[in-house]
Amino acid sequence: MTRIAKGAIPSPNIWNTPQIYELENRAVDPDGAADAAMRALRPWDGATVLDIGCGTGFHLPVLAREATRVIGVEPHGDLAALARRRCAGLPGVSVHAAAAQDLPLPDASVDVAMARWAYFFGPGCEPGLRELSRVVRRGGAAFVVDLDATRGSFGRWFSRTVPAYAPREVEAFWQRHGWQRRELDLRMVFQRRADLEAVLRIEFAPEVAEQAIAETPGLELAYPNVLRWRYF
Repeated sequence: MTRIAKGAIPSPNIWNTPQIYELENRAVDPDGAADAAMRALRPWDGATVLDIGCGTGFHLPVLAREATRVIGVEPHGDLAALARRRCAGLPGVSVHAAAAQDLPLPDASVDVAMARWAYFFGPGCEPGLRELSRVVRRGGAAFVVDLDATRGSFGRWFSRTVPAYAPREVEAFWQRHGWQRRELDLRMVFQRRADLEAVLRIEFAPEVAEQAIAETPGLELAYPNVLRWRYF
């Protein structure tokens, strides 16, 4: 039986279909725009980096090229095990099965924290933000990369799939907590048409996914995101 950390918010795409989500990870942001934007704000050369909601650990090896220590936290026990396996030969990389609101880390032990498409969606995420304030050192930074539901076809498909999502409330939440923002114009580029279609089917409701597939020719689609950050 899979162990799930207490308080974890289910992630239906990667929790249910990690193999397809791996295809999505490979397709997202081939230009490295998100990492470049974060590095420009707070580099992580020689730093301790925390990846919250690391899933199967896709980004951990890349972070380990520059950071001295990389810590992945993932609430889904099976995914955390896959992340450990992926990083088994990498010194300085560790993975914990835990939730964002209960990080198994000492106070002031992290230089850079990041969450990509995980947990931090707005109201209700205050416990996770308090944990960031606890574990990030003075002079450190935290980043959240998330879909921008107000822009593009991808945002429109997401809004149809999750009609309860309220972008204005989310924006107000982040502003109240003192986070800054900038738009990221990312893209997804796939090697095979079947992979693109499989990813759209795990991201959206069935009828929305079929419409998205019909509206998306070729192997590429725009993926509007927003980068949020806060210095500590």
